[in-house]
Amino acid sequence: MKKWVVVALLALASGAQAQTSAAKKELIAKLLLLQQPAIETLARSLAERPAAMLMQQAGMALQTRVAPEKREAIGKEMQADTKKYLDEAVPLVSERAVKLAPSTIGTLLEEKFTEDEIRQIIAIVESPVNKKFTELGGQMQQALGEKLIAETQDMIEPKVKTLELSMLKRLGLPATAEAAAPGAAKPAAKAPKK
Repeated sequence: MKKWVVVALLALASGAQAQTSAAKKELIAKLLLLQQPAIETLARSLAERPAAMLMQQAGMALQTRVAPEKREAIGKEMQADTKKYLDEAVPLVSERAVKLAPSTIGTLLEEKFTEDEIRQIIAIVESPVNKKFTELGGQMQQALGEKLIAETQDMIEPKVKTLELSMLKRLGLPATAEAAAPGAAKPAAKAPKK
């Protein structure tokens, strides 16, 4: 049982169609609650990606463009800037991921699984339904990831730009046209692959 079980169940609990029974909705809610950490892990990964890329680039510049006696202090400042970004971005994206899961993964689960199959997933019974559910993992992750990026990009983009400009300033480098221009720094366009 992977992170998709939670994502899928959240989606079903919130976005279930009228034909879904109350019992099935309860089972989905239970499963989504059990899998919420996996949903949050996906969100964290998406939020961390731009900061990791910037830190890697800044690290290279730090070694080649900053005097050795200033590297440690500037490195610590950039780490503090990155922490600030993550402290703001991760909760925002995580909260949105949990809210989006029912309308993305839920739709897939509603179409592909019966109430009895959901019971089997919750019980973590080794069965053909487990294989079926696992095979949907990539589609569920992609659906959530695409929707999450679309809905959080405008909120996260200014934070990424602020972080990038801060790092450039600390390195004594001029702001690039991409960093200063609206729409320059964007989260990755694809959800991570399974």
